[in-house]
Amino acid sequence: MSGSIRSERQGALALVTLSHPGKFNAMSRAMWRELRQVFTTIQAEPAVRCVLVRGEGGHFCAGGDISEYPDFRFDEAGLRDFHDNDVWGGLQAMLDCDVPIVAQIEGNCMGAGVEIACCCDIRVADAASKFGAPIARLGFPMAPREAALVLREAGALTAREMLLEAAVFSAELMLQRGFLSRVVSAGHCASEAAATAARITALAPQAARLNKQTLRALNLPPALYGIAPAASNSIAKLLSQAYAYADSPEHREGISAFLQKRPSNFSTSET
Repeated sequence: MSGSIRSERQGALALVTLSHPGKFNAMSRAMWRELRQVFTTIQAEPAVRCVLVRGEGGHFCAGGDISEYPDFRFDEAGLRDFHDNDVWGGLQAMLDCDVPIVAQIEGNCMGAGVEIACCCDIRVADAASKFGAPIARLGFPMAPREAALVLREAGALTAREMLLEAAVFSAELMLQRGFLSRVVSAGHCASEAAATAARITALAPQAARLNKQTLRALNLPPALYGIAPAASNSIAKLLSQAYAYADSPEHREGISAFLQKRPSNFSTSET
């Protein structure tokens, strides 16, 4: 089973649930594509006043479904297609959504989970939740647009430590660093997120959509959405070479080690 993104309505509230049983809701390629479709649909529904994004089974999202990676990650064109179309397509649909989005974060919020949370307007977290993007252990970097998103929302210090040190942070620290709106005690995250969504749905929906459009326009880094006419040559070069590592020994070793449930040995890889 490749997991799914479930969407249901409760009046003016859209409930979006990340579901991948047995994998802490890790995102498969199919789930990224479903995420894009779900938010494209929500954007076109004027009756929806708020979206609540949550994970199934006590976890938000543990990252990507690494079991799929050998099928496409070691080919540069396939890797680019995955990040630029599947992953960014889902994230872009969330970023383009004019409806306020609340994240209900419990358990693991890693990698793809952090990126999805970055696309939400208000983030409510359980005190026991954990945050990180330890993909350096897998031998690959974060894609440029995804890194720009995390840099903007989580801050430079947090992004550096997540990506360079494979650091994993507590909810309390992420609150202190401004990533989370609030942290609640164990077992109360769902009720607090629901209360937040209820407050939003009681307000003027047109004002909410216009506010999101304004905030998006005022906080739009060129690197996040692609090459703007005035973008620097360094950004253009970065994006053009972003997936050249696809067939590298280091990339293959990191993913193979994870799937074989053994420590990675990067000392023998060639870069």
